[in-house]
Amino acid sequence: MKNILTTEKIKLNAKAANKEEAIRLAGELLVQAGHVTAQYVEKMLEREELATTYIGSGVAIPHGTNEAKAEIRSTGISVVQVPDGVDFGEGNTAYLLVGIAAVGDEHLEVLSNIAILCAEEENVKRIVQAATAEEILAMFTEEV
Repeated sequence: MKNILTTEKIKLNAKAANKEEAIRLAGELLVQAGHVTAQYVEKMLEREELATTYIGSGVAIPHGTNEAKAEIRSTGISVVQVPDGVDFGEGNTAYLLVGIAAVGDEHLEVLSNIAILCAEEENVKRIVQAATAEEILAMFTEEV
């Protein structure tokens, strides 16, 4: 998990007017890190239209559609902390977004590790309240 997530791919105290803006923030971090092309972000938004990526406990895991695989250069994740929350529809508010781009079947392991970490509401609260990117990185690398 260490190479997949770095402090450069963690955004603290983000403000997002809506879920589209929040997903774009998560996607842009992946683009800037060279994991994906800019087109992948559009595929993340398309994926959200098909079915929500909100998984519960204040967490959303936006990722691209199956057709987006060609836009992925390397496996990586981004973390966007939204302390004020962002509406993900159906009464769900996300305070933490974990953007995912994975080569081949690597997304299954990455998703599994994130789900284990975020299954504990206490962990989600600690990530959302973390004051530094290093704190968040430590949680992802220790717990996963």
